[in-house]
Amino acid sequence: MNKNIHTFIGCDDEYEESKIVIFGAPFDGTTSYRPGARFAPSHMRNESYGIESYSPYLDLDLEDIKVFDGGDLELSLGNTKKALNTIKNYIDRLLKDGKFPIMIGGEHLVTLGAVSAFINHYPNLHIIHFDAHADLRDTYMGEKLSHATVMRRCWELVGDNRIFQFGIRSGDREELYWGKDHVFINKFNFAGIERLGGRIKDSPIYLTIDLDIIDPSEFPGTGTPEAGGVTFKELLEAIWKLDSLNIVGIDMVELSPIYDPSGISTALACKLLREVILQWGKGK
Repeated sequence: MNKNIHTFIGCDDEYEESKIVIFGAPFDGTTSYRPGARFAPSHMRNESYGIESYSPYLDLDLEDIKVFDGGDLELSLGNTKKALNTIKNYIDRLLKDGKFPIMIGGEHLVTLGAVSAFINHYPNLHIIHFDAHADLRDTYMGEKLSHATVMRRCWELVGDNRIFQFGIRSGDREELYWGKDHVFINKFNFAGIERLGGRIKDSPIYLTIDLDIIDPSEFPGTGTPEAGGVTFKELLEAIWKLDSLNIVGIDMVELSPIYDPSGISTALACKLLREVILQWGKGK
């Protein structure tokens, strides 16, 4: 693993000495409304130098921990299965090497590639899913592989009662009714998230954060904006409440920077990524 020359702020350590590895999955080949999420990883690296590496929330600095930025994967935009397999193989290597992966999307389907790798290492894998959209459709526009079906495909890998969704405020009736019998859905906010520890206990957990969970008044730079979302502060506080859980990997998806010329959405995503890296890197 060669160090990426163009890195996220404070994430320029060597692979061998780093426990945390961040990398980009610049894929948006199934985006159904506004494409552009493929540009998020590079934009976040560029704009990360507009924030500090120090977090006043956690009193920690990215310079305090070892983080390797592996750059962006080369993903086939014309071959969805091949792109997902590339993600799976890359994460599989990271897990074999004892690393903690943090993936920057890309559209939400990239999560399926990650979960496909994690389930082989953690058969009891659970998923915590922050999103505006349920993503539980069996097909979307005739396709099984879509950012609108990603959690249904993940459910096929992990099974019933292992996916916990928060912030959901959009979906068709069929998928939400189906979800009642197979996953935990908390609509609109993070109510009950503090009780997850009692349900999941020490089980390995993959955390996927679709940034469109944030209200578009704060985060307009996304492909499918949905009114009625949470604030950045509410999302950050929800993430803090997961600190005691056995999180084994994380992704952050669906920033589409071209839809926010002000750069506010990218700046928000950079700050959130800094907090995520520090929260799960402080003991590594």
